[in-house]
Amino acid sequence: MRVVFVEREHGPERLVCEAEIIFEQGALPGMKLAGFSLWRSPEGEVYVTFPSRAFGAGQERRFFDYLRSVDGAAQDGKRVKIWIKEQFDRQAADRALAVPAPGDPSPSARGES
Repeated sequence: MRVVFVEREHGPERLVCEAEIIFEQGALPGMKLAGFSLWRSPEGEVYVTFPSRAFGAGQERRFFDYLRSVDGAAQDGKRVKIWIKEQFDRQAADRALAVPAPGDPSPSARGES
């Protein structure tokens, strides 16, 4: 499995990006689970939300997450959110290393390839 991050132009103000889990082996190769979102809190922290559907009656509104633990254990969902966030941080660090700072020579000008 791997995670692909999709930036969305003109999205909500605090939306960092959306994420999709791509299945490469097992029973689901070539399939993806879309609908994950990474948001920036007012304090600047990035957090992950699962794809879900809102339901309820009257003023009460709840969300039904499409990805849930079989036995209902909350730590399983947290583990997936941590994994997605770690993948985002790793890919962001890789992008930062790949993009030269203004005024820095390109990798080929530094003799790197």
